[in-house]
Parts: sequence; structure tokens; C-alpha cells
Amino acid sequence: MERRKFIRAAALTTAGFYISRDLFARPKGPVYGHNKMRFTLDEKWAKADVSRFPVKDCHEMVQDAKGRIILLTNETKNNVLIFNKSGKLLQSWGTQFPGAHGLTLAKENGEEFLLITDTDLHQVYKTTLDGKVLLTIDYPKESGKYDKKEAFVPTETTVAENGDIYIADGYGAQYISRFDRNGKLLHIFGGRGEGDAHLDNAHGICIDRRNGAPTLLITDRTRNCFKRFSMDGQLLEVISLPGACVCRPVIKGDHLYAAVLRSPEMGKEASGFVTILDKNNKVVSNIGGTEPKYADGKLQPMEQAEKIFVHPHDVCVDNDENLYVAQWASGKVYPYKLSRV
Repeated sequence: MERRKFIRAAALTTAGFYISRDLFARPKGPVYGHNKMRFTLDEKWAKADVSRFPVKDCHEMVQDAKGRIILLTNETKNNVLIFNKSGKLLQSWGTQFPGAHGLTLAKENGEEFLLITDTDLHQVYKTTLDGKVLLTIDYPKESGKYDKKEAFVPTETTVAENGDIYIADGYGAQYISRFDRNGKLLHIFGGRGEGDAHLDNAHGICIDRRNGAPTLLITDRTRNCFKRFSMDGQLLEVISLPGACVCRPVIKGDHLYAAVLRSPEMGKEASGFVTILDKNNKVVSNIGGTEPKYADGKLQPMEQAEKIFVHPHDVCVDNDENLYVAQWASGKVYPYKLSRV
């Protein structure tokens, strides 16, 4: 009899342990996204004092080798805010970038540096992580494509392994300019026009190495797609994303992430979400958007389904595959964090 009581008590204790474990493991609050790319939302991630460290538009974010999350804003009281992954503000700097827009992290001789595009100043800046300007790149006058600097409105950059810098003129003449590490113009392609080889709102650019040889992924936002080009500017592929006015492509591991500024077209305000594509560039999850569906191999139109975001402008993916979302024209809010479930 005593043995039966012992076994029963042990069984109840074990069952209680597993129930408690499952309860603690269960995510708190709503879960967003689809398939295996699902997340919980923390709108209060950033712990900075907004009266001392204001933001205007939170344009882009990157993570450095120390695990810090670096935010770029066009607020000239502090263009750059640096957080830890828990949202504690560690550092701030920058008062000279009124049109701060694109933020790229790259490495040279073992040292990390930033590239900042300024849409008001019509220039691109290479800086140290604490704000020292190392190089300034002006509009590519020698290309013959620009009559004046104001026609050059750079929105994004990416850096090749040899140090070459690719600049997307996403708010200007829509050219992609390639410079060497010292700021010498090497090549220019794209530009506004009809046909897939041309661009309209070439808002973002990155280098894609997921399938071996590097290629360029370039945003064509008003046409709802990413376009793949060779490193010398030859069109290779169009990745259609119907209904998604995407910002820059961000690659982490096998996945491609992008903020969708508006949906299903640019004229609809406060309609953004975040989209995630797999290695084959198939949409597998939309955070705040409709479930991705394919018919006869074609992606069906997508749009906002849940009012999580207003105008998401960039996605930063940390080393734990959590996401940080910066927003444009969204009430001057700090970035949100999405924790992977």
C-alpha cells in the first residue's frame, strides 16, 4: 500500500513538473508570423529617456561584433543611438546628419566601420563606430549621369569583400554607383526607366552570398520586388512581392528579411508589416501581414492584416534571430523588438 502511495505521489510530482515547464515555456502575449518564423512583440524594448535622447524617423539598425544594436535616426540631437540587446542605451553620438537614412556595417582590416547615407546632404560617409568620419563620397559627377549634386539622393550602401562600395540612389536618379574603398568611381548602372534592368525607388541594396557566388539584391519598391544583379550590374532575376512596398533586403543565415513600408501600394498610409523569405526566396512569414499563399507557384498579393506597425523601415536580426524594427513617420517611437518563439 505504501509503495502504491509513493508511486502515485511521484507520478503527480512529475506531471506537475512538466505542466509547470510547459506553462513557463509558453510565450507571454500574442504570437505573430507564420510557419516556423513566429515572434512575440515588445513595444517598450528601448529603455532610453526620450526627453534626452529623442528620435525623429528611426531609419535603420545593425548589430556589431560586440552584440550592440546601433540605430540611425535623422534627429540631429543624436543621430546614432547604441543599445544592448536588452534595450539599455549605451552610447549616443552625431549631430551632423539631418538626412540620415541608410546604415551599413562593414569590416576593413579587422575593424568594423559604418556607412551612413544622408538624403539632405547628398553624400555618403564612412565613420568609425564612435562617429569619426573617415571618408566622404560625393555624387558621381564624372559618370555624366548627374548635372548637380541635388539629383543624387542616396538611400543605402553595401560593401564587397574587396572594399568596393555600392551606393543606391533610391530617392534620386535611381542609379547604382560602385566606388572603390577610397571613393573612386568604378562603374554605374540601373537608373530610372522602363524595363526590368531599370529601377524605381531603389531604396535598398545588399550582397547575397547564400548560394555561393555573391550577387546584389536591390529594392525596386514601387514595383513591389527585389531585383538580383551580378556584381557588375547585369540583371539576373526579379523576385516579385505583390502588395509589398519593401525597404532594404537584410540577410541573416538562409533567410531574407525586409520591412514593408506600406501595402498593398504606396498610397495607403499606416499599412506596413515585416516579411521573411527563405533561401529560395519564397515568402514563409509575414509579421503583421496576411499569410503568404502561392497559387500555381505564384505568390498572391499581400497586405497588412494586423495593426502592429505603422511604417516599418528596417529590420535588424540579432545573433539569436530576434528582430528589431525601426519605423519611419510613426509617432517618433523607438524600435520594437520581436523575440523568436
